[in-house]
Amino acid sequence: MKRALAALMCASAVLAGPARADYPDRGVRIVVPFPAGQTTDVLARTIGQQLTEMLGQSFYVDNRGGAGGIIGMEHAKRSEPDGYTLLMASSGPLAINMGLYKDLPYDTLRDFRAVSMLVVVPQFLVTRTDFPADTLEGLIKHVKSQPGKLNYGSGGSGLTNHLTMEMLKREAGLNITHVPYRGAAAALTGLMGGDTAMMFESGPAIMPHVQKGTLKVFAVGSRRGSQALPDVPTVDKAGVPGFDAQTWAAMLVPAGTPDEVVHKLNQALHTALEKPEVRKQLATLGAEVQLSTPDQAQQYIRDEIGRWAEIIKVSGAKPD
Repeated sequence: MKRALAALMCASAVLAGPARADYPDRGVRIVVPFPAGQTTDVLARTIGQQLTEMLGQSFYVDNRGGAGGIIGMEHAKRSEPDGYTLLMASSGPLAINMGLYKDLPYDTLRDFRAVSMLVVVPQFLVTRTDFPADTLEGLIKHVKSQPGKLNYGSGGSGLTNHLTMEMLKREAGLNITHVPYRGAAAALTGLMGGDTAMMFESGPAIMPHVQKGTLKVFAVGSRRGSQALPDVPTVDKAGVPGFDAQTWAAMLVPAGTPDEVVHKLNQALHTALEKPEVRKQLATLGAEVQLSTPDQAQQYIRDEIGRWAEIIKVSGAKPD
């Protein structure tokens, strides 16, 4: 009997391996629900390299793109909650999809546990330089003087830059028409060609055009402002109090992953992303570090799901 009990205890210790102090003792996958080369993928590879160096095992990216991030999210959901599959995803798959699709094969809050927030990526409201206003207040007045006659572009229906403008429409009382494009590059081309009047877009996409003098920046959607363009006012302070919208990314694990693993990963991520050279590298992607505890990250995602669901309902946004 004693031998049987001892064997059972040893077996239990093996099964509880991920919670041991020596985690990780083999390679760790980072599932990214986007193709290689996109911002979230580059972010995952940067952080994966840091974790590899710090924890002594390979943290490698597994791209599972398609269907607006749904394919990768479902794949990560079905993985073992043993600490050897991580998920790095952005606000689209984690929050916006929850209000955009009726029959998602995953539930972010039920099927995953947040490890930490990682970065935010501010979005900027831009027009061509010949737009007849120079401040957000002036832009709002100009749009209101021509109800229904102006339009705006986005990279596609249901994307963050589309819904950010819908949020501005609602909170500033604007009547302006949405023109969806297939991607940010096409939307920016439409804006500069005069097919649309304005749009929200991330810093890396707009900066070359701002520097050339073909685009004018009015405000940044994030209430915390922008480190890359610190002189650009926030929408919140420039005329629409309370406005706060941005793209963000977080690290999660399948629900049921041991607490010890979650907290060890959280500590490692904090150490990695507090390095000045890593912050500088991420800044080239337009990403600004925003760290948190696991509980803070879980609550942030919960709040974002609710906020974007309301915007989606009001805008009538549908998946492309």
